[in-house]
Amino acid sequence: MTNSRGVLSLATAVLLLVAGTSCANDDGDPTDPRSNPPASSPSSSSPTSTSPSESATAAATATVNDYYAIRNQLRRDPTQPLSMLKSVTISTELMTQQTLFKRERKQGLHQTGETKVVELQVQSVNLDNSDPQAGKVPTVQIDVCFDVSGVDVLDADGKSVVTPDRPDTGWIRYSVANYQWDSDPDGAWRIASSQDIERTPCDA
Repeated sequence: MTNSRGVLSLATAVLLLVAGTSCANDDGDPTDPRSNPPASSPSSSSPTSTSPSESATAAATATVNDYYAIRNQLRRDPTQPLSMLKSVTISTELMTQQTLFKRERKQGLHQTGETKVVELQVQSVNLDNSDPQAGKVPTVQIDVCFDVSGVDVLDADGKSVVTPDRPDTGWIRYSVANYQWDSDPDGAWRIASSQDIERTPCDA
């Protein structure tokens, strides 16, 4: 049985702090700054910058979060359009998910509850964009442990089709790629592929 996958949003922010001050005499007379120093002013801090790798990690992680949220939505409400998958998937993953959802909807299946992300671990970041036509594009590899203990899948008659021995948690490795890196380095990240992996179960 195909495990449900879910997502919670996980992203980073950059704070820009710029402080400034000026000093002037109340009476307007010039004074020697050495004998009358300016009042204490807030210290200025330079803008916090993020590296391309950090930005890619944040954007790819956000995509994974959105992916799980959209899958939960589509499985709970079969009337929602499958075109929503294009905002978070591409390539093999898009075709796989479209096939899965079409089959489940044809069978009259729908989900109750929500798949949750228990752990999310970034395994690698590769920003090589040397040959997009051949699939050599910036890619972030992310491992996700999901929890489906609160999820049930019902048929058209409202009966559960979940087997009693279904594990509550599992691990999946995602390759999140950006095929439009040159024009949209932050917003064009999509999950390109995924695979189940054998790892020690995480705590649900």
